[in-house]
This record gives sequence, C-alpha cells and structure tokens, in this order.
Amino acid sequence: MRAWRARLVLGMVACDLWAQAPASPLRSFIKVDAPVLALAHVRVVDGTGAAALEDQTVLVRQGKIESVTSASSAQIPKQAQVLELRGYSLIPGLVGMHDHLFYPVGDALFGEMAFSFPRLYLASGVTTIRTAGSLEPYTDLEIKKKIDAGEMPGPKIHVTGPYLEGAGSWALQMHQLTGPEDATRTVNFWLDQGVDNFKAYMFITPAELSAAIAAAHKRGAKVTGHLCSIGFREAAALGIDDLEHGLLVDSEFFPWKKPDECNPTPQDPAFLATLDVQSGPLHELISYLVEHHVAVTSTLPVFEMGSFAGRPTIEQRTLDALTPDAQTALLLNRQRSSDARGLKQKYGTETSPWEAAFKKEMEFEYAFAKAGGLLLAGEDPTGTGGVLAGFGDQREVELLVEAGFTPLEAIHVATANGAQFLGESDRIGTIAPGRQADLVLTKGDPSQKIEDIENVEIVFKDGVGYDSAKLIDSVRGQVGSR
Repeated sequence: MRAWRARLVLGMVACDLWAQAPASPLRSFIKVDAPVLALAHVRVVDGTGAAALEDQTVLVRQGKIESVTSASSAQIPKQAQVLELRGYSLIPGLVGMHDHLFYPVGDALFGEMAFSFPRLYLASGVTTIRTAGSLEPYTDLEIKKKIDAGEMPGPKIHVTGPYLEGAGSWALQMHQLTGPEDATRTVNFWLDQGVDNFKAYMFITPAELSAAIAAAHKRGAKVTGHLCSIGFREAAALGIDDLEHGLLVDSEFFPWKKPDECNPTPQDPAFLATLDVQSGPLHELISYLVEHHVAVTSTLPVFEMGSFAGRPTIEQRTLDALTPDAQTALLLNRQRSSDARGLKQKYGTETSPWEAAFKKEMEFEYAFAKAGGLLLAGEDPTGTGGVLAGFGDQREVELLVEAGFTPLEAIHVATANGAQFLGESDRIGTIAPGRQADLVLTKGDPSQKIEDIENVEIVFKDGVGYDSAKLIDSVRGQVGSR
C-alpha cells in the first residue's frame, strides 16, 4: 500500500512539474509541425538549375523529403497535414557562405548579434550558414549548441575559427599570428573546440597561410581567405580552398603591390575596372583558380551598399530592425557615400569609380562560374551597416541575376553550390527525396521574378515550419544592440 501511494505521489509531482515546465522557446515561431506533411499544388524550384516544376506535391516525413510528384498523381497519406499552396513556390533553404554573427557598432569594432542575427537568417530562408570569420568563436559555438538543442531559433551553423591574421592588422579584435608555428597551434586548438573551417585575413604571411592550410587539411577542415598581403594565384598555389569577395580585394594586379605586404589604402577601382575577363592576366587567373579547384565567394551586397550613390534603396524592414543609434549611423554613412562634393574631392568626379569596379566584379564572377568555377553566395553584414542577416542573402541572389545569371542559376549558386563546398550535397541544397526538408515557401515565382525571393512566408528546417514574419517582428529595434 505504501509503495502504491509513493508511486502515486511521485506521479502527481511529475505531472505538476510537467505542467509548470516552460514552453519551448521555439513554439511561438512555429507555424507547421507535423510528422507527415504534404505541400500540395506548389511550384518546385529544386536548386539544381533545372526548370521549375509546376503543380507539385512534396511529401515530408519525419523531417525528410519523401517524394516530389505531380499533384495530380500524388498519394497523400491520411495522417498527413496538407497545405494547399497554389500561387506559391518552394526553393531549397539558402546556404549562406559569408554570414557573420557580428555587425559594425563603432570605429573598427564589431558587436555579436547573438539574439537578432540567427532569427533574421532563419526568417529570410537561410537554413545553413558558414560564419566565414569569427570575432567571438566561443559565442558562435554556444549559439550553435543552443540552436541544435532547440533552445533558440536559427539556422544550422558551420562555425569558422577566429581570423587567421598576421602582424600589422588594423583590426583590434583579432589575434595577430607570430609565425607558422602559431598558425598551426591556432588551427589545432580551435578544431578541438568544435569549429570546422577557417578564414585567413589580410596581413597573414605566406608561411603562416601555408602552415594553417596544412594543419586544417590534415584534419579534414577547409580554409578560405579575405586576402591582401597574398594574391589569389599565390594563395591557390598554397592550397587554399576558397577566396572571399572576389576581384575587388585581390591585390595582385596593382603595379605597386610588393610581395608579402598589405597596403589596402592605395586601391585603384578605376584600374580594376579596366581588366579584361576574356583575355590577359585576369582571364588567366580565372583559369588557374578553376584548374586548382578553388572556390570564390560572392558578397555583392556589401559592395553595393558602400559603392553607389542612391542604391540600393534602404528598405523599411532594415530600418525597422535597427536600434535608433544604428539607424542614424547607417543614414549618415549613406549620405557620405552619395555626397557629390566629397566624391569630387576624393576621386575628381561626382560619381564613384567603385561603380565601374562593382560591375567588373559581377563580370568576373559570371566568367568564373561559366568557366567551371564553384561560385558561392554570401552577404557579409559589415561595411556601412546596411547589409543585415538574411536580408543580405536575398539581395545577393538578386544581384547575381543582375550580374547575368538566370534566376534558376542564381538560386543554384545560393543553395546547391554551398552544400557542395560544405560536403553536404546529400543532405541539403536541393529538393529531392532523401534530403533534409530545409525548404523556403515564397509567394510568387522567383524562377521568373527573382525579387519574389523576398516574399518568404514559411521556412522549413528539418521539416518544421517557422513563421518568417513573427521571427522578423521579434527583433524589431534590436540589430546593433544584441
């Protein structure tokens, strides 16, 4: 009798504790969550670059895609939750390959947006990111742990180690390597902590970069680089896996460039704009990178925001997400970039020469991809502060179309190519049976009108559908603070 009563009391206590347990921190953002889900009568843009499939039904079971079939012949299980989606398109979750978790908050300083940025990435349809350089790698690792454990909303994260930077850096928040041995120690230490890739930065020496690449490759990790002291061709010869930003940061074409030195100040955008992608040194570089299987990460939004007078238009959703101080800083930066008097004093013309250089960057990226190079898509939420997590990834796809890619090709770059580089093509990046159900539901048809990529309503990560509008609303006035 006493044992029975004890079990009863313990059962009542357990029920009481369950009743008092806090609701999942994700629950308020989840719009769809069913073991079996049928997305019916939807247009499918599968990420392979193939033409969109009209009037399809995508069956999702336990977080994975089970089938993609014509809606007219689809067999939907009785227990499935069915969403009728005429007028909507389904694309793979975006794979953001230059998606920091920090944002500019002062002179050469950046603040971790641990609260707002994971939500904005997910809300915008970015279901996987590579941080492409970390200033707070421990924080990034903890964010990843919490997201993976279902304790906070956000994308799947590939955490990049701290920047591999050399002596003389301008960046106050970066460790400056003291030589090849330090580079090797740094790579091995952070691999032990849980990062899975690295980014070399502007002042690194060839010996340090070579040592870092060797240490990373020995343990199956990859190295990318935003370089200055080292040109792209030299980095490719050393075995680097990826190069960030493209032509606009490659110093090797400047006549005044000295070996192993970084002098970022005397950049000449007008000179870069004269380079020919069809012949000569730049064309030869493209061939060399393709031959050595070196990827290039496009980050067009960060250059567009800082290079043009009057474009892009600052969207209301961007201003709504910023703190008042961050709004003021952004608007002042935009005013300076469009000030005709300042441009006249700096460049001798009322239009920035970076506009022509930006177009040359687009031409370079298009030629690189058409030559067989693996082009990746990113955003880089730094610069003047106008590129925000997720919003910038959408803008990147739109700018790839402006660069000459078809909408289908641009979506392929932003999804399947990133998955390929990360070694996850069998899991993410395309819509096919057996893949994880990382999917983006948009109103309209981005395969024809790429701007429809911004019309995100539901983002599925492992089959769970998150309400994009609620995620965005939850960070209103937060970016720049947390």
